[in-house]
Amino acid sequence: MEAHTRDEVPHWFGPDRDDLVDLAPNGGVGATWSADLGTGEITWNADLPEVLGVPTADEDDIDTRLRELIGPLTAAARNSPAWEILDLEQRHTTFDGSSRRLRFLARVHRPPATGDEHTDAGPEAGTPHPGPGRLVGIATDVTGDPAESDVAEVRGARWPGDPVEGYRRLVESHPHGICVHDGTTLLYANPATAALVGAKDPGALVGRHLTEFVTTDAVPEMLRRIDTLDRPGATTGPVRVRLVRADGGTTVVESTAVRTTWRGRPAYQVTLRDVTRARSVESALRYEAALVSHVSDAIIATDSGGVVRSWNPAAGTVYGHPAETAVGRHVLDLVGGGPDPATIVAEGGVAETEHRRCDGTAVTVRVSAAEMDDGYVLVCADETARRQAQRRYRTVVAALDEGVVVLDPTGLVETANPAAGRILGLPVDAMIGCSPALFPLHDESGTRIPTSENPAAVTRHTGRPADGRVVRARRPDGRWVWLSLSCRALDPHGPAPHAVVVSFSDITERRAIGRRLAHDATHDSLTGLANRALVLRGLASALRGTGPEDLTCVLFIDLDKFKVINDSLGHGVGDRVLRIVGDRLRRHVRDRDVVGRLGGDEFAVVTPGVQHCGQVRALVDSLRRALTEPITVDGRRLRVDASIGIVTATGDDGRCPEDLLRDADVAMYQAKTRGRGRYEFFDVELRERVQRQLRLEQDLRDAVPEGQLWVAYQPIVDLRTYRRVAVEGLLRWQHPVHGLISPGEFIPLAEESDLITLIGGHMLRTATGELARRRLHGTSRTRLAVNLSARQLDDESLVAAVDDALRTTGLPPGELCLEITESALMREPSAAAEVLTALRGLGVRLAIDDFGTGYSSLAQLWKLPLDTLKIDRSFVAGLDGPTDSDAEAIITGIVRMAHSMGLTVVAEGAENDGQVRVLRDLGCDRAQGFHFGRPAPADEAFDP
Repeated sequence: MEAHTRDEVPHWFGPDRDDLVDLAPNGGVGATWSADLGTGEITWNADLPEVLGVPTADEDDIDTRLRELIGPLTAAARNSPAWEILDLEQRHTTFDGSSRRLRFLARVHRPPATGDEHTDAGPEAGTPHPGPGRLVGIATDVTGDPAESDVAEVRGARWPGDPVEGYRRLVESHPHGICVHDGTTLLYANPATAALVGAKDPGALVGRHLTEFVTTDAVPEMLRRIDTLDRPGATTGPVRVRLVRADGGTTVVESTAVRTTWRGRPAYQVTLRDVTRARSVESALRYEAALVSHVSDAIIATDSGGVVRSWNPAAGTVYGHPAETAVGRHVLDLVGGGPDPATIVAEGGVAETEHRRCDGTAVTVRVSAAEMDDGYVLVCADETARRQAQRRYRTVVAALDEGVVVLDPTGLVETANPAAGRILGLPVDAMIGCSPALFPLHDESGTRIPTSENPAAVTRHTGRPADGRVVRARRPDGRWVWLSLSCRALDPHGPAPHAVVVSFSDITERRAIGRRLAHDATHDSLTGLANRALVLRGLASALRGTGPEDLTCVLFIDLDKFKVINDSLGHGVGDRVLRIVGDRLRRHVRDRDVVGRLGGDEFAVVTPGVQHCGQVRALVDSLRRALTEPITVDGRRLRVDASIGIVTATGDDGRCPEDLLRDADVAMYQAKTRGRGRYEFFDVELRERVQRQLRLEQDLRDAVPEGQLWVAYQPIVDLRTYRRVAVEGLLRWQHPVHGLISPGEFIPLAEESDLITLIGGHMLRTATGELARRRLHGTSRTRLAVNLSARQLDDESLVAAVDDALRTTGLPPGELCLEITESALMREPSAAAEVLTALRGLGVRLAIDDFGTGYSSLAQLWKLPLDTLKIDRSFVAGLDGPTDSDAEAIITGIVRMAHSMGLTVVAEGAENDGQVRVLRDLGCDRAQGFHFGRPAPADEAFDP
């Protein structure tokens, strides 16, 4: 090794004399030295022995000591760029045993590539690469320099990527915490670190154990992460750590650590970012651009002319250029265009532009630029994916049928999609910048919502979301729209007021459909009146609002003989009549009254707040007058009347709405049975009668199997001989509790239900069997007459049942006469004629009963296969009255008509000798009545 004096600077100092000046502290030059990074050879000048405090002649000792002292610098220099100044401070013991503090400043000098040097396999194999180069440095004794002592704590560490002294100032002023530790003890902390843990002075943190600053459960993980940093430059990924503050609280930070050196010894630099406070992405990127080399954004350092000084790995990923080929080239050449750093800084420091990768692919980037000493730092965030997502999002939002409006924190419209304009009836451009107050909202009741209570205003001030609020807005064209509206704060965790996204759907049509469905569910489709469910609901409401002195009135209205209109003129005419009736009822009651159609030709009216029954009668009379007004349909003048049942109840009435409506129905039925076109009030006696009828109907179902029904026989006498020629079988019911029940009571019950077929069949089998047995034993040769009801005539099994009864009992068909009332035959003459013809085919005889009450015509009688005509008892009874001459005339006409048709005439209800004589004189063939015998059991009715 050769030593040189300062004036005899070796040849390798020549080109770097300016570097030595830059390295010299305070503008002076200390002892110079050099280390070949390839061969390991080191040299020094004549001043070095004095700085080291060793004899000049002992070169081996100088060599050994120098190598030890600059060892950390030579290790770091192999990966350092040429512009980086390496700074190291070491403690050194001199030859005489004293201690000195030495400062070493160095810079790497690499010769330019010529193409003759060796090549290393890199990203592009074969590219000339300069050799390792030489480390050129200055050694200075700073033992007695107080200024150097003051900054030693900061300057003594090697900071990766330190842009000379400007980096130290950046560290001190940086908003993120930056500290250095040796694995156990804190060696350095900047002011931001002190603020994170609540310390006033960063110096108070130095020397404290690391475990004092983290929670106990986080210590093992912290030590494990430190162990992973096993080489210089090794880094950890960001991790969230909870720091323990001086006041006992905690602060959550994002921690990133890098392995470095401190005073020549291994150390760890940690960056602490407070994540409990919101930071904008743009500010965070600017702060971290100069400090963190492992972020995903491209971080590029350039000189003032735009030439690249550093190029982080993310830049290589974004643009496709490796750092080896990027450093030294102009930044615009590498990124494929766009504004230069100076322009970006001049225009605010942020620009969105399009760059190009090395393969020509377009990359959308957001560039943040900041001045750093004599150059710039660029943070290029790859926005390609985000921009594409935004474009897709805008496309999706634009295609939505749902309106979307974004309000800024001041409450003005920032953006709106086409659906919003279409729903609100405004061009989107006209909405931008407007206040939502221009679109006043109303609630479901029609009340205008105050501006301060507008869902968007509430969300803007509180951050609370609103979901599915149903409101109504008026468009500029005057049309009202119903909206289902939701609001969300874009950043609910940020400070108020918030930006808000408002979404809404046009539910006008859906609401209209809902209203129609709700209306249809509670209203009659034909008349538009309330249906049964709504009538009951209105009745319940009326009862709740009725005071102790007031009455609620229920009218049950049934049209009289409406079936005649339906059957004769068709259901179309019948429907029109029902609509007119419903309209008349609605127009003749109060607005608060409920008018409903219960089905068929049945209507109901609920009238609350009635003071006395006189008001009810006045209402009923008014309704009946309205109903009986002629109705003109298709040129026909029709008249309808109604039977009305009335129930009144107070608010404390124990009956429920269903009970009241049922009682009104019962009262209506009572009115109809008393002659139609009447009204009846429901009372307790009527309820008892109805309850009795219900019980009797149930008991009647059990009467046949329990043997309670029996047949009585009444004689029919030939008026010429006064001999019995036939008997009429009449059904009787011996009830186990109520005794003998009148046929006038239980037969209508049977006809209104399905029991008439059952008991009618029972009577037919019983009576034919009785007559057959007596004929067999020769005790009776009379014929049998049995009544058929209208319900039996409609039964398809009637003919088969009659045939079965005759075959089973053995009674000859000609001995049986089936009697059908005139009203039953005239109800559907053609259908009745078919059934009678089928019965005649069995050989039985047929009679028309109660003639004169069914308004039949001669033409209709000619079509029926009849044998006998029975005159109704009302005409026979008239023979004893003041109008006997009229009765005689009617009977005479009936007899002549019947005889002309070949029918036998039987008079019913013959009660005395006078009636019998007149009937005989008028030509009547036969008669029956109490004068000849009452209905009696078989043992009493037939001769022994």
